[in-house]
Formats: sequence, structure tokens, C-alpha cells
Amino acid sequence: MRKSSAGFTLIELVVVITILGILAAFAIPRFANLEVEAREAAVQGLGGSVRSAATLAHSLSLATGAAVADPVTMEGTAVAMANRYPTLASIDDALLDITGFTYDAATGVFSKDGATTPANCSVTYAQAAANSSPAITVDVTDC
Repeated sequence: MRKSSAGFTLIELVVVITILGILAAFAIPRFANLEVEAREAAVQGLGGSVRSAATLAHSLSLATGAAVADPVTMEGTAVAMANRYPTLASIDDALLDITGFTYDAATGVFSKDGATTPANCSVTYAQAAANSSPAITVDVTDC
């Protein structure tokens, strides 16, 4: 009796490896670009959250009749205010979650963790001057 051998021929293996190589050549650049787009979207989302948090704190200050520099309580957290908007030291307290970002209270910059250049993948909060609203700048030039 003769046993038949089971398995793949060398030609079949070469064809499969070639097909996988072609697929990888097209798929890898697309997935690499998705990572950058995801970081940009996260920064844009945080920018909107910072704007909303500042506006909500301002509205709460006005609605309660607090003085210009009186703190307000948001979600059980005291938020220090200046000119009826959160200060640099407290804008992060007005946000519920900043996971994936590093906040520098001295400069008001939220930097995206894991970015190519964190300084150019960030949200900057500039404290409000008298009779004006805070400036919030989103930078996604090098995420």
C-alpha cells in the first residue's frame, strides 16, 4: 500500500505568501493613518469639551448670582473662577475626564499623550479677561 502525503506544495505556499504581501502593502498604510486621525479627533473632541465646560461654569456662575471670582460647584467639584469663567488651575476640574491627555496648569495646555509632537497636538485654554470669554485653541498640526 502506498500512503498519500498531505500538505501544500511549494507553489501553493509561494502564491499565498505573495497574496498576503500584496494585501499588507495596501492595508498597513491605511491603518497607520487611522492612528493619526484618531488622535486628531480626540483633540478636537477635547476642544469642544473645554468650550462646553467653560460655558457651563459661566452659566452656573450667572444663574446662582455668584460674584465675579466666587467658585462654583460642578458635579460635586469646586471650580475656581475668574471673571465668571474657570481659571487655568481649575478648567481641568470642570471636565469630567481627560484620560489620554496631560494638563499643564501653568500654561493651560492639554497635550495628547502618544502624539508625535505633543505641543502640536493639543488644546490651549487662555483664562478670560474682564468682560470677555476665554480663548480656546485647538492645534492638530502634528498629531
